[in-house]
Amino acid sequence: MMAAKSKPARTTHSSVVARRMRSFMATASFTLFVLMILTAYLSPFGYMVVTGFKHKDVIAEPTAPLWPAVESTFTYEGKKYEIFLVPTEDGEVHKWAMFKKGREESLFLDPENLEAGPIQWTGRWRTLKRDWHFSINWGNFTRAWRELRMPLLLRNTVAIAGLGAIGTVLSCIAVAYGFSRFRIPGKTAIFTILVGTIILPSFVTLVPTYTLFYRIGWVGTWLPLIVPHFFANAYNVFLLRQFFMTIPRELDEAAMIDGAGPLRTLISVILPQSIPVVIAVGVGHFLWAWNDYFTPLIYLLSERDLQPIAIGIQSYNSLYGTEPHLIQASSMLGLLLPVIVFFVAQRFFLRGIVFTGVEK
Repeated sequence: MMAAKSKPARTTHSSVVARRMRSFMATASFTLFVLMILTAYLSPFGYMVVTGFKHKDVIAEPTAPLWPAVESTFTYEGKKYEIFLVPTEDGEVHKWAMFKKGREESLFLDPENLEAGPIQWTGRWRTLKRDWHFSINWGNFTRAWRELRMPLLLRNTVAIAGLGAIGTVLSCIAVAYGFSRFRIPGKTAIFTILVGTIILPSFVTLVPTYTLFYRIGWVGTWLPLIVPHFFANAYNVFLLRQFFMTIPRELDEAAMIDGAGPLRTLISVILPQSIPVVIAVGVGHFLWAWNDYFTPLIYLLSERDLQPIAIGIQSYNSLYGTEPHLIQASSMLGLLLPVIVFFVAQRFFLRGIVFTGVEK
C-alpha cells in the first residue's frame, strides 16, 4: 500500500520539475532575445563612443583592437622601438622591443631585462602581432569643440529648443484644459479634427508655411522655429487632455467652493496632479527640437551664426568625412546635453508619479 502511494508523489514531483524547466527555458529564451535586440539597437552608439576616443592612425589599422588603443613603444638610448608579441620555444609569449629587423632572424630587447642585451629570434618578424595598450585621445573633443564653434551652436540650440518647449507646454496645457473641463459647442467635433491633424504629413503644409514666413520677413530668424509652438500641438494636447480627464472633478468643485476661478483651479489643482505628463511634454519637445534638422535647414540656411547643432554637425561631417574620429566626437558632444536633460527629467518624472499617487 505504501509503495502504491509513493508513485503519484514521484509523478507529481517530476511534473513540477518539468514545469519549472519549461518556465526557465522560456524566460532564458526571452531574455536572450531581448539582449540580442538591445545589442543590435545600441551597437551604433557603442561604435560612436569607441571611435570618438580613438586616434586617427589607429582607425585605418586592420590589426588594431576595437577599443581605443595605440601601439606600444619602448624608448632605449633616445630611440623608440616597436613592441611585438614574440612567441618562444618554451611556449610563452613575451613583449619585446624590435631592436633590429631581419628577414629570417631579428634582434629584440626585453624592456624588463635590458642587461641581457639583444635577444636573437628566428622567424619572420612580419608574422608577429603588435602590442597595444589602452589610450584615449581627448584631442578629438577639443578639436571638434573649437572647429565646430560648439559654444555658439549650444547657445542657439538651447534657445530654440528651450523657448519652443515653454511655448508648447503653456499652449498645450491651455487647450487641453479647455477640452477636458469646459462645455464648448461642438467640442467633440473640434477635438476630432484636431486629433486628425496628427496624421497630416508636415510636407503638405511646408510650402504655404514657408511662403507665409517669407512674406512677413521671418526667414533667416529663429521666429519660424519658436513662434508656431506657442499655438499648441495636436499630439501633446491629446496627451494632456487624456490625463486631465483622469483627475476627479470633485477637486475642481472643492476649489470652486473655496472661491477659486478656472485659472486658479488649473494652477493649484490640475497642474500639481499633472507633473509627470507636463514634464513628458516639455522634455519630448526639447529633444525633438534638439535633433530637428530639416526645419532649421529651410529657414536658417544662409544664417550660419543662428544655426543649431544639428546643422553644425552635418556641415562638419561634410568637411571631415574622411576622419570618422572627429565626426563621432562631435556627435558625442551634441548628444551630451540631451542625455543629461533626459536623466534629470526622468528623476522628476518618477517623483511626480509618486506625488500624484499620494495626493490622489
